[in-house]
Amino acid sequence: MENNEFKQNRYYATLAKYNTQLDDAEIAAKVAKLIAEKVPGNHTEEVKKLLFHCIDLTTLNTTDNDESVMQFTQKVNRFDAEFPDIENVAAICVYPCFAEVVKSSLEVEDVKIACVSGGFPSSQTYIEVKIAETAMALMEGADEIDIVISVGMFLCGNYEEMCEEIQELKSACRERHLKAILETGALKTASNIMKASILSMYSGADFIKTSTGKQQPAATPEAAYVMCQAIKEYYEKTGNKVGFKPAGGINTVNDAIIYYTIVKEVLGEEWLDNQWFRLGTSRLANLLLSDIKGEEIKFF
Repeated sequence: MENNEFKQNRYYATLAKYNTQLDDAEIAAKVAKLIAEKVPGNHTEEVKKLLFHCIDLTTLNTTDNDESVMQFTQKVNRFDAEFPDIENVAAICVYPCFAEVVKSSLEVEDVKIACVSGGFPSSQTYIEVKIAETAMALMEGADEIDIVISVGMFLCGNYEEMCEEIQELKSACRERHLKAILETGALKTASNIMKASILSMYSGADFIKTSTGKQQPAATPEAAYVMCQAIKEYYEKTGNKVGFKPAGGINTVNDAIIYYTIVKEVLGEEWLDNQWFRLGTSRLANLLLSDIKGEEIKFF
């Protein structure tokens, strides 16, 4: 019992090093001001090309099958030849059972294979199943794993079990990236988002990600701002650099530029490449291509 109390207290002690008591209205006002002042200046072709290069091109549909995922991958293969002036997407993101299909179909370099895992999208299954699913995805070709934190455990204050799950899944990933999805719409408050961000990074997450896209609200500028502040403070205190990924609800080019602007203003230029910044979306790819080329394009 004492050992469990010590572990639990360790996580509370970690949180105590940060300002986690945030005012939602104050955050909203800061974000609104930042968007109004900074976003218009980032509507440039250079920024839009970078945003395209940061996309995790995603298909997470009930109707996905080997053939559809293969065709999806082949579009990425053809992209360089058809759009030689734009760098390809950062990754293809699929369910674990399609990792091998993407691996065997992908012909271009520098495009990662990402898999959602660990009981996605609810995280409501046994830790043994989460570890096994993650290990199988990695064995079949995944370079990156996107998991959902145990939101229910977090909300009831069981930080120990939530964090130890992340640690075990990071251990399964070894040197490959683990992205921890906070499902910020379920966390609701800025204070909860800050706490979940810090605990996820402390537990070994290489990226923190807003949402699954399966629950509303998904990504919001306010959640992104808090998460980027958490990354900044964590980096200043520990020297550990963690990436950021908004996902879900990125429906327009302007939405994407808002997230770019938040990363730029809070974290700085060194986070603005696809090693540290990703966008989880599929619809955005055609929107960015159309905007860059000045005509409607439906490539993906």
